[in-house]
Amino acid sequence: MRVTTPPEIQGNLRRHMIHMPKVIEQVSGIRIFGRLIRSIAFSTDIAVIRNCNANAVMAVYPFTPQPAISHAIISASDVPVFCGVGGGTTTGKRVVNLAMNAEFEGAIGVVLNAPTSNEVLARVRQRVDIPVVMTVASEFTDIGCRLDSGATILNVSCAARTPFVVDRIRCAFPQVPIIATGGPTEETILSVIDAGANAVTYTPPTNGEIFRDLMVKYRSDDAALAPQNLPEDF
Repeated sequence: MRVTTPPEIQGNLRRHMIHMPKVIEQVSGIRIFGRLIRSIAFSTDIAVIRNCNANAVMAVYPFTPQPAISHAIISASDVPVFCGVGGGTTTGKRVVNLAMNAEFEGAIGVVLNAPTSNEVLARVRQRVDIPVVMTVASEFTDIGCRLDSGATILNVSCAARTPFVVDRIRCAFPQVPIIATGGPTEETILSVIDAGANAVTYTPPTNGEIFRDLMVKYRSDDAALAPQNLPEDF
């Protein structure tokens, strides 16, 4: 008899982890070097990365990319990492060098910021053998030029307009691989899936948010175990 639901094995300690929304499993995924990637955690927090069930990580942050950070994340992660290599504040040859370093460190792909020029995009494409993920932050982006310049995957991040932009790209370029930001709810994730995204990025809760909920539980447990007849001045 054919089994259609995969068995799930968990440890006692690792049962407490961050789960990607199950609705993401409805996307087709993008197969990169034999790996099928559907869910992508948007995080640079190593503790979060090591304790979530995403298929991959997108490590992009609002500072100039640093090889030491890429090395730390790739070394600690047990899933493939897409590394941000600039293109906004960081430009030109430095972007190319950072992309090459990310590939040497073991990144599965490099992510370029939306302001990256087509010239820099083309130079990165010439120098690395891993996918070049081009961020699309506006519906007015010339997608054809991005693809002609060497973009391998499009990363659509247009806030509430993301489903609309994904749909426009999918209609014009039916075969292009698309990653899209899914938003905070199942409904927003489904909207980008229905629009044609192949993979979805999801921002996990932060350490602070997770600790907040844990501390509520710890305090409740302590209160339940506390002696009931304490002196008034205790």
